[in-house]
Amino acid sequence: MASLTPTMQMPALPQWLMGDSASNQSATFDRGFVVLSIMMYLIGLIMVASSSMPVAERLFDDPFHFVLRHGIYIVISLIVAGISLLIPMQKWHQYSAWFLFLAVILLIVVLVIGRSVNGSTRWIVIGPLTIQAAEPAKLFFFCYLSGYLVRKRKEVTEKFKGWIKPIAVLSLLAFLLLLQPDLGTVVVMFATTLGLLFLAGAKIIQFAGVLGAGLLAVGGLIALEPYRVRRVTSFLDPWSDPYGTGYQLTQSLMAYGRGEFFGQGLGNSIQKLEYLPEAHTDFVMAVIGEEFGFIGVVCLLALCLILVVKALLLGRKALEKEKYFEGYFAYAIGIWISFQTAVNVGASAGMLPTKGLTMPLISYGGSSMVIMTLAIVVLIRIDHELRMQSIQAIAKGDRNE
Repeated sequence: MASLTPTMQMPALPQWLMGDSASNQSATFDRGFVVLSIMMYLIGLIMVASSSMPVAERLFDDPFHFVLRHGIYIVISLIVAGISLLIPMQKWHQYSAWFLFLAVILLIVVLVIGRSVNGSTRWIVIGPLTIQAAEPAKLFFFCYLSGYLVRKRKEVTEKFKGWIKPIAVLSLLAFLLLLQPDLGTVVVMFATTLGLLFLAGAKIIQFAGVLGAGLLAVGGLIALEPYRVRRVTSFLDPWSDPYGTGYQLTQSLMAYGRGEFFGQGLGNSIQKLEYLPEAHTDFVMAVIGEEFGFIGVVCLLALCLILVVKALLLGRKALEKEKYFEGYFAYAIGIWISFQTAVNVGASAGMLPTKGLTMPLISYGGSSMVIMTLAIVVLIRIDHELRMQSIQAIAKGDRNE
C-alpha cells in the first residue's frame, strides 16, 4: 500500500495520541490518560459552576466562590502532577511502608486537631489549605498493599496467613476512619482490597470468607449507629419521609426525573436552587442528570469506564512484563476509581445508601481532586516506564544485530 501523501495525513490530535509514527518514534506515555483527565476536569469545572452559584451567592455573596476555588484546585493538581511525574515507580515501592505510616499519622492528627463539619471530623486546616485526611490515606494504603503483594505473593496465593497482615492494617485504618466517622471510605478501601487480593490470585474460599466477615462487620457498624440505620431505611423508601431523612435523596431523584433523556439544558436545573443539598459535591451527578439527561450521564460514565479499563489493562500489561508492584498498583487504582464512581452515582440515583463520596475529578473538593490526579499520574508513570523498557529493549536488539 502506498504511503500517505501530505494531503492524506492523519489529523493532529489523533496523531498526537498515537505518537509520531511518521518519524518511527513511539509515544513514551499514554496520552489517552491526559485527554480523559482534561475532559473530566473541564466537565467538573462547568458543572461545579452551574450547581454551586445559588448557594455561593447566599453564603459568600459571591456566585463564583466555589468555581474559583475549584479552578485553583485544578491548577494545584496540575502542579502536583508535573512534580510527581518525575518520581520513578521504584521510589513509590521503596517508600510504600512510609506512605502507610504517613496515612496513619494524618488519620490520627485529624482526630486531634481536625475541623468538624456536620458532625464529622475529617479536615485538617493548615492556613489557607484544608486537607481531607481520608483521601491520601486511600492512595497510600493501596501503594503499601501493592508492595506487600510483591513481597508476600506466594503466601497470599497459597496460605490464609498471607491475608492477615493487609486485613489487620486495613482494620487499623478503618478504626481511625470510623472515629471521624467515615464509613464510605472504609467501604471503598475494603472493596478495593478484596478486588486486588482476588486479582493477585487468592483462593476463592479465602476470598469468600473475608468478604462474608466484611459484610457482617459493615452490617454491624450500620446497626450500632442510629443515623446509619436511618440512612439505610431512607434509601429503601425515601418517600416515606420526604421532608426528613429522605429529603436529599428525593430531591436528587426529582433532578434525574426532570432530566429525562436529553436534559433541561446547561444552567436550567431547578434542584440546584438550594432544593438539593450538596449539589456541587456529593450530588453533582444529579445536576448533570437534570441538565444533560440520560445521554449526559451515560457519556460521563463512559469516560470513567474508559479510564478504568485502561488502568486495568495497564495492570495486566505490567504483570505480563513481571513488573508486579506496578501491575498491582494500577489494578488498585482502577478498582478504586470504578467502585467510588459506582457508589457516588448509586447513592444519588437511589440504588445505594448515601455515603458522602465524591465523583472522581468531577465533584468539588480539593483533597479529592489532588489525590485522584496523583493516582492518574501514577498510571501515566507506570505506562511510561513500560514503554521505555520496550524501546530500550528494541534499541539494544538493533545494536546487537
